[in-house]
Order: sequence, then structure tokens, then C-alpha cells
Amino acid sequence: MPKFKYVGFTSDGKKVEASIESDSEKDVRKQLRRQNIRATKIMAPSILEVDLGQFLVEKGLARPFGRAELMRFTRQLSILINAGVPILECMEILHKQEQNLVLKKVVKNISMQVEEGKSLFESMSQQPGFDKLYCALVKAGEAAGILDTILVKLAEFLEKAEKLKKQVKSALTYPVIVVIVGILVIFGLMTFVVPQFVAILKDSNQEIPWVTQVVMDVSAFFQNYTLLLIAGLVAGAMLFVNFIKTKEGKAEWDKLTMKAPLFGMLIIKGNLGSFTRTLATMLSAGVPIIDSLEICIETLDNTQIAKDLTKVRKAVIEGKSITEPLSRIEYFPPLVTQMIKVGEATGNLDTMLLKVADVFEEEVEELVTNLTKLIEPLILVVLGGIIGFVLIAMYLPIFMSAGGVSE
Repeated sequence: MPKFKYVGFTSDGKKVEASIESDSEKDVRKQLRRQNIRATKIMAPSILEVDLGQFLVEKGLARPFGRAELMRFTRQLSILINAGVPILECMEILHKQEQNLVLKKVVKNISMQVEEGKSLFESMSQQPGFDKLYCALVKAGEAAGILDTILVKLAEFLEKAEKLKKQVKSALTYPVIVVIVGILVIFGLMTFVVPQFVAILKDSNQEIPWVTQVVMDVSAFFQNYTLLLIAGLVAGAMLFVNFIKTKEGKAEWDKLTMKAPLFGMLIIKGNLGSFTRTLATMLSAGVPIIDSLEICIETLDNTQIAKDLTKVRKAVIEGKSITEPLSRIEYFPPLVTQMIKVGEATGNLDTMLLKVADVFEEEVEELVTNLTKLIEPLILVVLGGIIGFVLIAMYLPIFMSAGGVSE
């Protein structure tokens, strides 16, 4: 954080000259007023004294904070509030120790707004990184006087989501690396190795088998159109990304991924697990079920599942139980529907939804494990088969020539 130099006078008329860390001159004046110092001159730091990281944050060029940083912040805030530390003091403590510059600035802004008399919910809702779910739970916690409990639930929710995300990411890392290395090896064979064999075969003037001719044609294509191929792939990828960013494109892509043989159930159960855990957290915080359903639907990544659950919310508004419309969703497991029905009947819907979320998350973990076991050998077999096919095609004329000589 940059240091501003200032000259001022204390309440008893004593002149002071010092420096103070702050984001802006306006904030410097606020801090000095709290210390009963009337500033007469404030000097901004020179360009050589400006922190590059802070400069990037101020210009909005720094990487925003993610779930891991938000989870840590939430956990620390809940501990401080549970210990009886006032909100404003909590923010000052967290601001001082925060290492992520973007989150540090956000905490500072929240602290300033709380000091001006705004609630924690109002302050957070005006800052980036705090979604509607987070702010709604904070609002419910403030209203009920159980903010520390709500923050603990939020931290647990974020930890669960981050754990699942890391598990899926780590499971797919190895297959992705193998595919990339395999593609590079195949490209190297086609571009550098096969042409050497082609030159030898042309000099020998012998008949070329069709298998070898196919490989030679593919190799010639790679050599002549590599740049065009790369440009085409980049352009295709950009068009695809732009397409799925549109409302219609995203909807079509979500429908397609849900029907994918290997990843369809992973996407469905992952989204349903997120939905049920979010809904359980909202209901346990005292948020009305209709508002809870609206916020949960907004947090879903899959538009098709969100569309189906919007129908559930409409049915609840009409006075129906949540179980009835859920049972009409074909991919929603009947056993889970029955568990939710029991939760409604006993008045423990939030508790039952947590159990349902645990079931979904366990199934997702099992699916990820099974998919990893299936994908890894499949990739190795496919890549190994392609490389083996190329090598056999290149050596086949040599073997045939050797066989002819021996005869």
C-alpha cells in the first residue's frame, strides 16, 4: 500500500509531519480525522514509491480473488465474530493480515462503509467477489443475530465446493497431459520422421502399400498446411467459445453435455449436489424457501437444470410441496426425492437436504474415480495405436523389400 506524507496539526495545536499508508488521499484525510489531526498538506507518493501490485489493483488489472481466498476470509471472520470482536475491528485485523491485494482492497472498502453506518450485508453486496448467495446468508445472519454461525456454514459450504473442484481438476490433469504429449509426439512423427522415410522409399522405386501411402499423405498435409490448420483450430475454438457465451449457445451446450456418455451424470449430480447443499444452507439460515430456491437456481452453472428447477420454484409458489415437482424431473433420483419428502413431513428439510448433498457428492467422487480409471487406459490405447500404426506403415515397405531380397 502506498505511503502518503502529510503535514498537520493536532487538536492541541501541535504540528506533526509523518507518513501514513492508504489507498487514496481521501482515505488519508479520513484516517487523520479519526486521529484528531487537521491536515494542511498531503503529498502523494512518487512514481518510484508506488507499489506495482497496488497500482494494478487500483486500475482493475490484478487477478480477482477466488474461492480459496474467500473461504479463508470467511473462516477468519467467523472466528473473530464468535470471539466477540466488533465488526469494524474484525475488518481492520483482516485487512492488515490479508496477502491478496484485491481482497485487501475489498476488505478496506467494506470497513469504510461499515464505519459510515452501513450493515455488513450492504457493504459486501457493493463489492466484487461476494455473490447473491453469500450476501443473502450474511443478511439472514445479521437479522437473526447468528452471523458467526452463518459464516461457519458459509465457510463449510465453500470448502466443500472447493474440495470437489480440486478433485475433478486433479483427476483430469493426468489425462490432459497425456493427450497433449501424445498429440505433440504424433505431430513430430508426421512432420519430421515420416518425411525421412518418404525420401528413402522414393529412392528405392518400390511399390508402396496403401497403409504407407495414407500416412505419407497425412504427413504431406501436416507439412503443407500446419499454419493453416493451427489458424483453423484457433478460429474454431474462438467461435465455439463465443457461441457458448450466448444464451442460446449455452443452453444447447448444456443439453449436449448432460447427454454425454461419460460426463453427463457427473455434470448432473455435481449440479444437483451444489443445489441441495446451497438450499440446505439457505433454509438453515432462516431464508424463506421461495427466496432460497431463487438464489440456488441463480448459482447453478447448467442452464437446463436451472430451467427445470425454476418449474419447481413456480410449483412451490402455487402452494405445492417441493417433492411433487422434483419427482417429475427424470434425472432426479427417486430415492433422493423420497428423502426430501421425509424431510418435509418431519420439518427437517434442511437437515435432509444436507444428507442428500452428501449422497450426491459421494456419487460424484465415485464417478470421478471411475472415469479416471476408464479414461487413462483408453487414451493410452488410442495414442499408442496411432503411433504404432504410423511406425508399422513406415517400416512395412522395408520389411517387404527385405522379404523380396531374401527370396
